Amino acid sequence: MQEIDARGLACPAPVLLAKEALEKENPDILKVTVDNAAAKQNVARFLTSRGFRVSDTRKGDDFEVSGEKEKAEALQDMICEMPAADAKKILVMIATDRVGYGDDELGLKLMTSFIKTLKEMGPDLWRLVFVNNGVKLTVKGSEVLEPLKELESNGNKILVCGTCLNHFNLLDQKLVGETTNMLDIVTAMQLADKVINI
Repeated sequence: MQEIDARGLACPAPVLLAKEALEKENPDILKVTVDNAAAKQNVARFLTSRGFRVSDTRKGDDFEVSGEKEKAEALQDMICEMPAADAKKILVMIATDRVGYGDDELGLKLMTSFIKTLKEMGPDLWRLVFVNNGVKLTVKGSEVLEPLKELESNGNKILVCGTCLNHFNLLDQKLVGETTNMLDIVTAMQLADKVINI
């Protein structure tokens, strides 16, 4: 068993420490202590993606995320989640809650129309990543929650920056997508065939 104290570290440092520990030590059990909910979610998702059964407990203001290696057959579900080798993978990076500059009201209308039209990309649409002001589209009160939930239910992975949600005090208001970190975002960009920035 290996333990990591990642309290006080900004995203994606807790995940990077967990990744380094897995690569160097290959422990069967890894415990990571963090001090915020976004880091807890990011570390838990990372360990799950690496074949660990994950649990977490709250200890005062901190969270302890524990991961225990799963058996090889349990990883088959994650392998099936990968797109076929010949499938086109388009990642759409949304860094704002409006399209363009000038008239903010028009920009909001255009973004709403853009999100509602994304389904026309069909199976080529692979990931949606929301960062900076774009995370506001994934929270309570957003006009595009239903189209985003529909995209997610159709198999499109939606990643929402945890640092950005924390910055805007919106982490507990997110209603669609997975809270993520910069390591996940950079990795998704590497795997994508095309990245579209909005």
